[in-house]
Amino acid sequence: MAGRPRAHTKSASYQGIREDESRLIVPVRVTPRARRNALTLEGETLRAWLTAPPVDGAANAALLALLAERLGLPKRAVTLLRGESSREKLVAIAGISAEEFTKRLTTNS
Repeated sequence: MAGRPRAHTKSASYQGIREDESRLIVPVRVTPRARRNALTLEGETLRAWLTAPPVDGAANAALLALLAERLGLPKRAVTLLRGESSREKLVAIAGISAEEFTKRLTTNS
């Protein structure tokens, strides 16, 4: 139907923040080229505003570095699982529980 806005649909694999073995799986919605770097937790999704452009993986690298810094973890603890060229990403974070993740984000934001 022309002229009708499409509704945003979540993929079938989307499950929100969850713990998987020894890591935390976090869905992230990224906005590149923002005025400042910022992280906010909106329900079960992390929103990230990054000053880096979405070129040559710069925004992905900035996202992983920002998460590691805000959570007080080494950069190697944060990895991109899915969404290399998308605004919707899935990030794995080792060595932290969902409760601790939320606590650190709300304390450090």
